[in-house]
Amino acid sequence: MASEEDSVGSGAKRSSRQHNHHRNRKEFIHRFIDTDALTEKLDGWFISMSEKKPMFDVPFELIDLQKFDYALESVSFQQLIRMPNAVYASTSNQVEATAYLAIEDFLHASAKGLWEAFWSLDEPMPFSVGSLYRENFKFYSAEKAISYGKLDSLCATGILLKNRRHPHGKWENILQLALLRPDIGSMALESERKPSFSVIGEALFYGLRMLLSRNLSRLSFSEGSNSVFVILVDSQYGGIVKLEGDVNKLDLDVNNVYDSAADWIKNHCRISVSPIDRIWNKLGNANWGDIGALQILFATFHCIMQFAGMPKHSIEDLAADHGPRLQTRRIERQSGDVDTRVNGNGLFRSQKHSISPEIVEVQEEESIKIEPELLKLEVGSVLWLEDSNWQKGYQINEVLHNSDLPYYIATPVEEPGKSIFIYVGSPPSQLEPAWEDMNLWYQVQRQSKILTIMKQKGLSSKYLPQLSASGRIIHPGQCRKPNSDSPNCDHPWCGTPILVTSPVGETVANLVAEGRFGADEAIKCCHDCLSALSAASSAGIRHGDIRPDNIICIKSSVGKPYFVLIGWGHAILEDRDRPAMNVHFSSTYALQEGKLCSASDAESLVYMLYYCCDGVLPDLDSVEGALQWREISWSRRNIQQKLGEVSTVLKAFADYVDSLCGTPYLIDYDIWLRRLRKNFNEEDHGKEIDTSG
Repeated sequence: MASEEDSVGSGAKRSSRQHNHHRNRKEFIHRFIDTDALTEKLDGWFISMSEKKPMFDVPFELIDLQKFDYALESVSFQQLIRMPNAVYASTSNQVEATAYLAIEDFLHASAKGLWEAFWSLDEPMPFSVGSLYRENFKFYSAEKAISYGKLDSLCATGILLKNRRHPHGKWENILQLALLRPDIGSMALESERKPSFSVIGEALFYGLRMLLSRNLSRLSFSEGSNSVFVILVDSQYGGIVKLEGDVNKLDLDVNNVYDSAADWIKNHCRISVSPIDRIWNKLGNANWGDIGALQILFATFHCIMQFAGMPKHSIEDLAADHGPRLQTRRIERQSGDVDTRVNGNGLFRSQKHSISPEIVEVQEEESIKIEPELLKLEVGSVLWLEDSNWQKGYQINEVLHNSDLPYYIATPVEEPGKSIFIYVGSPPSQLEPAWEDMNLWYQVQRQSKILTIMKQKGLSSKYLPQLSASGRIIHPGQCRKPNSDSPNCDHPWCGTPILVTSPVGETVANLVAEGRFGADEAIKCCHDCLSALSAASSAGIRHGDIRPDNIICIKSSVGKPYFVLIGWGHAILEDRDRPAMNVHFSSTYALQEGKLCSASDAESLVYMLYYCCDGVLPDLDSVEGALQWREISWSRRNIQQKLGEVSTVLKAFADYVDSLCGTPYLIDYDIWLRRLRKNFNEEDHGKEIDTSG
């Protein structure tokens, strides 16, 4: 009886603590109203941080913005209310009023265009736009605020989730805020394209209020509820401040709210600040395709994901159309006697000329000056790699393709009996980068980075690829760089990145296509891939792109065949990294959240084994369809049943993965490696590490 009373008492105390915590947080927000007070508390910290170069990280990598740019090629954005050329060049209230109307229209056009392109063209956009009134922190349309004579009291503009019960908006419903401030661009020019400390401090104030309000909310946030984006704009320029952190670590001292907030910002949050770039031209139209507007659109895209979940059409889905559009455009712009021929390496052109005894000057179009045929590698070609202070030659023996991207089996000139894989990236001189070049970047530069990190951390499993070399191709002729600051000359090959790995083997995709992937191979493949994932996870690395093309079978005269997990270009090192999106093989969590959970790679491995063991994969053309197929397949146990026809241990493994999907629980690699090992005979079954490379 006493224990029941103790339990009831402890429960009451716990409920009381939660109530007090909730009340303190509401009181904290109620008193947290002065932007200048917070900025003043951060002045010294800003000065000390300014000694660090760079002072803050950027919110988005250029490669991700480029991919997003490709995805937006067919998306239409239209700002109808033009931004006045200089908001504060005149004291006229009319100019400033128009600026608030223009920023509202810009945010509305951004959200509407993104919603219809990525989420739904048929369903109405569930967001509205309003301007924030400083006196009561409520939202009104700029038009209404101006008509009421409250223009001077407007302090921000926001995108909000529509809420009929609260027409003036609730802070927990704010997706994004934009601060219209004078001279953002001119001040940034004085500080290496970064906003001033006072403007950053103001952005942090509003960002923290948004995070605290979300923490009190009953709304369900799909992704990244611990991060917010605040836009900084004037009449021409703009940028982004991203604030990310756990507000549960905030000391709720209601008597010293600004000291507490400043302490949290200094010690418990991550701040990213983008460079300031031009957004509007002199006519007041947004430059939607330039990087200034693009990074704001990308921030808005992430904000919508927080409230609406993963889009029906991924960035990869829309960006994949860039290649065909580019080829169509190339064909359209050809004229006269230009002969256009297409092959696997791109579009090759030859100009036909009539025979003439006279010497004439040939005027060639700019589009025909590029000579992509020089980039073609064929069997028998020899290329040279420059890595640090040495050079090494490789002779091409075979040309292969992984998702239409070429790679090569080659032999080092100095080691004729050895075979290696060679991956060649895009030439920096290429004037018109295609969508395929983004994938090449992951295949070459990013994978080089991942394999280098593995090497530095001492990962040496025989089930992982080994980095043999990485560097730049040496082109024929003398390299004539225009100046010491320029990394490349005008030769099409100059600066082309290259990655060399070992060992060399045959892809599982090829084994399956030729009917050479049976039950023994499935069990061994599962074991070896889990061994690779286990080794990588010990260094905090996850794969993120498991599919039949990214697993190779190694055969040698000594020992039995084994499998190596390759294709680490999309590997996840930190939270902001994103895995590859594949409707057939990506995990459920990856498709929903754009991230990996602890069991995501194992789930992808199960889908891959299901496919390799004659499982039926339907035609899937959207993320929504892929999620529905997964839900039906798991609920009806189709995947487990198919793998059970091959092996009971694979069926059990699929059940285990199903129980972990979407949870934070770590997969127990050791127990499954032992269970799988019992199902195949291997003389050296205890050997998982091969230090010979």
